[in-house]
Amino acid sequence: MSPGPWPVWHQAPDAASAAQALAGAVAAQLREATDRRGQALLAVSGGRSPVAFFEALHSQALPWAQVTVLLADERCVLPDAPDSNAALVRRHLLKGPAAAAHFLPFFDALPATGPEQAGLAALAEARLAKLPWPLDVLVLGMGEDGHTASLFPGAPGLEEALSGPARVAWVRPTSAPHARLTLTLPVLEQARHVHLALSGPAKRAVFERACAQPGPALPISLVLQRPGPPVEVWYAP
Repeated sequence: MSPGPWPVWHQAPDAASAAQALAGAVAAQLREATDRRGQALLAVSGGRSPVAFFEALHSQALPWAQVTVLLADERCVLPDAPDSNAALVRRHLLKGPAAAAHFLPFFDALPATGPEQAGLAALAEARLAKLPWPLDVLVLGMGEDGHTASLFPGAPGLEEALSGPARVAWVRPTSAPHARLTLTLPVLEQARHVHLALSGPAKRAVFERACAQPGPALPISLVLQRPGPPVEVWYAP
């Protein structure tokens, strides 16, 4: 049974099975987008959780040269740093057939003066402006504090990321290292297809609270109640 009234709930026996099923669903939606408009725009999340999904997705039979990959969020670290989401995508997704995809991270280098709020976000905003919006497929994760992308509850910059006019916002979590750049809530909401990957009982409990108590205290809840097609949730116990 779905824990909430609106998301579509998929449950797999284990994390590997969930990653394979999610990769198949994403590939089908990317294929439909390239058939329909000759190109597809895919945004993915970082961290440890997506690695199995990336490894399952990169070998999918797709017209990868017609797919643009970008990040849902990024830590303000050097592009080859261990915590870089761009580095993670390059290692685990952009290989095999998927090496033909076009990858557009938020930045290629940090400004010499540091990742100031306005400067780096504005540069990323300009860089992404010419992409064929909206996103065709968005794949998100969720933290045990209810954050998704880098929409961290209570973080400086969150209000702008939830309701500002830009596609990219700067956020400084108080509960995690590094300032972040993130796609804003309106961009996440407008994606044609949204997927949320979850694993373990602790995250399921947070998800159920987000379904029952939507609000900025659990930012994932704001994505779950987006207008349009429901979010698809892929859960492994």
